[in-house]
Amino acid sequence: MHYTLKIHNPLVKPVKQNWFLSQKMAATMKKNVAVEDVNVTFEDQQKINKFARSTNRMTELKDEIEAKKKSLQNLEDASDDIMMLDDDTLLIPFQIGDVFISHTQEETQEMLENAKVLLKEEIKALEGRVSSIQGVLADLKIQLYAKFGNNINLEADDS
Repeated sequence: MHYTLKIHNPLVKPVKQNWFLSQKMAATMKKNVAVEDVNVTFEDQQKINKFARSTNRMTELKDEIEAKKKSLQNLEDASDDIMMLDDDTLLIPFQIGDVFISHTQEETQEMLENAKVLLKEEIKALEGRVSSIQGVLADLKIQLYAKFGNNINLEADDS
């Protein structure tokens, strides 16, 4: 064993250091420096940018899906409320664009069902787009982590 004595302060006792351990630490530090010094090519930057754009688009689509699900729930609640009405002769206002048009209970129920079907189709289409974007993101993650390792963070922040 090889020991080195280092005196930093005359009032402090000498420190014994294992030569092998210090060599191993130096080699480890050199490896870390080499890993951190990765060149970013134009193609790599394009992949990083595509990852960022795709992540933003996926977030927007998820927000849009949530809004449509809330609208769908509102339509279902309205449909349930209309079913509970006792008076069949009552005209019910239904919003089309910026105006309300009064319809019979049966017509309004039919219009609500059609609106629900359309919303469900839109939600399904948006979920399909989110799924395809997730596939692209997974592929980009594999490529970028393969090149940059721990030097790049592609995980979403929960904040």
